[in-house]
Order: sequence, then C-alpha cells, then structure tokens
Amino acid sequence: METFFHAALVQVSQPAYALALLFAVALLAATLLPLGSEPVLLALITLQPHLLWPALGVATLGNTLGGMVGWWMGRGAQSWVARRVDPAHSPSHLRAMQWLRRLGPAACLGAWLPIVGDPLCVLAGYLRLPLLPCACYMAIGKGLRYLLVVFGWQWLMTVWPWG
Repeated sequence: METFFHAALVQVSQPAYALALLFAVALLAATLLPLGSEPVLLALITLQPHLLWPALGVATLGNTLGGMVGWWMGRGAQSWVARRVDPAHSPSHLRAMQWLRRLGPAACLGAWLPIVGDPLCVLAGYLRLPLLPCACYMAIGKGLRYLLVVFGWQWLMTVWPWG
C-alpha cells in the first residue's frame, strides 16, 4: 500500500498526469468503492498551488460522473431489488423510499456525505428520479464539499505551527 501512495504522489507532482489521476480517483471514489479523493486533491494543490481551480473543477466533475454511474446502477437494479426485497415486510424500506420520493432530485445534494452519499445516488436511479436535476444537485453538493475541504486545508496550513 505504501508503494501505491508513493507512486500516486509522484504522479500528482507531475502536471501532465496530476489532473487525470485526480479525475480517475474522484470518479472511483463516488462509486460504492471505499476510496477517498480528498487526499489526492490536497496533495495536488499542496504540490502545485497554481492548479487550485482546475483541480477543484476536475475533482467535482469526476465525482459527479461517479455519482451518475451510481444513478445508472440504481436504475438497472430495480428488477433485482424487486425480487429480493418484500416492501410489506420492510417498513424502513418503505419509509426511506417515501422520504426520497418527497425530496426528489434535491436529495442528491447529500451525495457528498460519507457512507450514505453513494447509496443516495443509487437510490435516486432506483426511484427513476430525473438524471439531469439529480446530476446538478450532486455537482453542487460535491463542489461545495471540495471547496470546504480545500479552503479548510489552506487555512490549517497557515495557522498550524508545522515547524
């Protein structure tokens, strides 16, 4: 694992690969894979501060597209779930579905949340909520999260007594 992180940091330090690597990690992190894109983003802007705004855009785009992959997975899973979940025997399932239907695509604002964000995107597809509004809400939530992480990191770097 240490070798992987070393190789990733070497790639992030090279402008030709940094944004592509960030895009790939952000996209994969937005699927159901247990991966975080924030360390790669923070490493990139620490090593190459001039790429701040492009990095924020690339991370948001990749993470949003990953959320859309989840949406499509949910859309395709409807028949699979129908065979395995009996709504009559699962009141929590019914409550969750009613809550998501009531919120509609705006529920995808929570796509940035840890643990529940990725399944929210899948459920939005499962409920066949419209893709474009869902994607817009995903992008807003994920973009705001990245802004908060990046500017929080920059603030921390200025106030923390590192040495």
